[in-house]
Amino acid sequence: MLNIFKPATHKPQLPANKISPEYKRLRLQVFIGIFIGYAAYYFVRKNFSFAVKDLQDSLGYSKAELGFAMSAISIAYGLSKFLMGNVSDRSNARYFLATGLILSALTMIFMGFSPIATSSIGIIFALLFINGWVQGMGWPACGRVVVHWYSIKERGTTMSIWNLAHNVGGFLVGPLAILGVELFMDWQARLYFPGLAAILVALISILLVRDTPQSCGLPPIEEYNNDYPKTYDKSQEKEFSAKEIFLKYIFNNKMLWFIAIANAFVYLVRNGIINWAPTYLQEAKHFTASEATWSASIYELAAIPGTILCGLMSDKLFKGRRAPVTIIYMTITFLAVLLYWITPGDTAWLVNGSLWAIGFLIYGPVMLIGVQALDLVPKKAAGTAAGLTGLFGYFIGDLLANAALGAVVDHSGWNASFEIVLLSCVLAILFTAFTWNREKVLLLQ
Repeated sequence: MLNIFKPATHKPQLPANKISPEYKRLRLQVFIGIFIGYAAYYFVRKNFSFAVKDLQDSLGYSKAELGFAMSAISIAYGLSKFLMGNVSDRSNARYFLATGLILSALTMIFMGFSPIATSSIGIIFALLFINGWVQGMGWPACGRVVVHWYSIKERGTTMSIWNLAHNVGGFLVGPLAILGVELFMDWQARLYFPGLAAILVALISILLVRDTPQSCGLPPIEEYNNDYPKTYDKSQEKEFSAKEIFLKYIFNNKMLWFIAIANAFVYLVRNGIINWAPTYLQEAKHFTASEATWSASIYELAAIPGTILCGLMSDKLFKGRRAPVTIIYMTITFLAVLLYWITPGDTAWLVNGSLWAIGFLIYGPVMLIGVQALDLVPKKAAGTAAGLTGLFGYFIGDLLANAALGAVVDHSGWNASFEIVLLSCVLAILFTAFTWNREKVLLLQ
């Protein structure tokens, strides 16, 4: 492994009177770093969907072709989040996070500036595959930071707030795409301008993020907060080998497999709605391009209160259990998707209201499944555990949301695609329900 990616070495512990103020300062600093860093990943993950209509109109690609190309991100990201998640468990999160973001940004900048990059579906697929692979470096690095700087009893609330980076980034990519087009007067700016912004944020994240408390002369977070999970012992402070992580903590963990399968269907709903929203709103609901862009962007903002409420319900109302809240949220999501589908386009306020209701709801289950994955393994295996759920979410859920739904719309229309999304809500509820009883035993103190 490159020296820059090796976990930061532990420093001698600071004097006792300096530990608390330094911990408080650095916890906020690293949280800001991973928040803005991960938000910027969305600048160069979601911007392609805003160029889909332009690629159809200017270069003549079909929805099925572009859906196939977008599936490259899902395939690569799913594999990378799992495999690079394991690498991240053995890496310095400070540089791992920023490197993935910079490489992703450079890929999209090249796609926007070079005519060769969009000259064939094969080339678009290859570039989006590269982008998806380096995108897989983001979540695991942030997960490593969270589990090292925040203990288990505060992790649900912390993750519910950090998870809003998805929505902040997802919201800002729309205005960035619009601003890029206005500044440079060409549609390709939807691709390269968000990439330029992402590189700037990556440099800022390097200044803010730190790998572990011990690398800053601080004790482990469990000791500092006197908050030890049931399975904790001091041997978990050492770095695990890849074999140990996979065989001891991942492959034999049934709970992880249940939530990973549920995550596939949650992601199909989430990305099946938002990835096609700009196109669907224009074609089926007769929105203008600008109206569709803003509607899709506000979808991301609507998730902010929904995700926070979801975290609070899980921590306070259900005493740390995740399954009940996921099931409640996905049930209401089913109803919101149904309304979004059947509402006439001339009732724009109801179309937007149902779309934003989906945004309010769907990110809660996304967040809770991630928290469950972190809780179910030692912190040195957190990236790999999250990677397993991500593998199912993106390799299966997002892949179907892009390639399969695009082909379904081309051959059978939008109605068939909504039937698939509604079925996915039901299956997500079913597989989450399998964890209902076991969660009581494994997660609660």
